[in-house]
Amino acid sequence: MLDSRANRAHAALTRRELQVLEAASHGCTNAQIAAQLELTVHTVKFHLGSSYRKLHAANRTDAIARWLRETHPEAG
Repeated sequence: MLDSRANRAHAALTRRELQVLEAASHGCTNAQIAAQLELTVHTVKFHLGSSYRKLHAANRTDAIARWLRETHPEAG
């Protein structure tokens, strides 16, 4: 289970960070996410990095796992 810091961090994620994480959770590449959300790849990387810090995640997979555990507790 996520610690309370990660729970608070999830609440602090911006709408765009959540959109980027959701797309990443479906296996989209940064370029695909950028095209879907009409962003640059650099901006996608920025939002992912910000999400990693807020979720205390080490990498993309860890961030997605933390986000999914919190948003879909029945799955895990």
